[in-house]
Amino acid sequence: MSVIQPHLDFLMSHLLSAVFVAFLIEGAGVPFPSRIILILAATALTDAGELARLVLVTAAGAVIGDHVPYLGGKLAGPRLLTLYCRMTLGSERCVERTVAYFKRFGTAAIVLSRFSTSIRLFASALSGCGHITYRKFIVFDVIGTLVYASLWGGLGFAIGDQAEALLDRYGHRLLLVAPVAGATLLGYRLWRRSRYGPARPAGLKAEEACAVLEPARR
Repeated sequence: MSVIQPHLDFLMSHLLSAVFVAFLIEGAGVPFPSRIILILAATALTDAGELARLVLVTAAGAVIGDHVPYLGGKLAGPRLLTLYCRMTLGSERCVERTVAYFKRFGTAAIVLSRFSTSIRLFASALSGCGHITYRKFIVFDVIGTLVYASLWGGLGFAIGDQAEALLDRYGHRLLLVAPVAGATLLGYRLWRRSRYGPARPAGLKAEEACAVLEPARR
């Protein structure tokens, strides 16, 4: 517990700012434990009003951050999809999976993608390609973010009384969560690459991905 206590103290001293920055960074496409930060921050809240402010700050940071892949998709289009696939060790199916997600759920994919970081990045980039108007993107992105923040923030708020006892008992084990989760994700992505092949620019159907759905009406 003594190892993570300084970090917890800093988080509690800069509660709203820390959550805003965490979701801003993750929304822009940089891996960051924003969900854990949100839950920990919510455990320190004392009433529903504070929870509402935390949810709004979370949504603001996430939506602003989501503009990075959206604008990237608008300006760079297929090249950004290719770059994302290569940077995330994606297989040749990484673009196709997100396109299928869009075709199945339509604009609701923006809401649902909030619960998957990798799909959310591609969904924002595909929206920027022209699949969804900017107005629809903002509306559904805000809805998805508010739902997401309310669920995880509500969870932290609900366990607030037990959080200190849990940290005292299991706090040292939290230090193992990040490396174990990272190693598991890396292993899974390497396995997919070995099965389906690496995401090669020539093999990715990124051009088709940015035109596979009906163009957004403006």
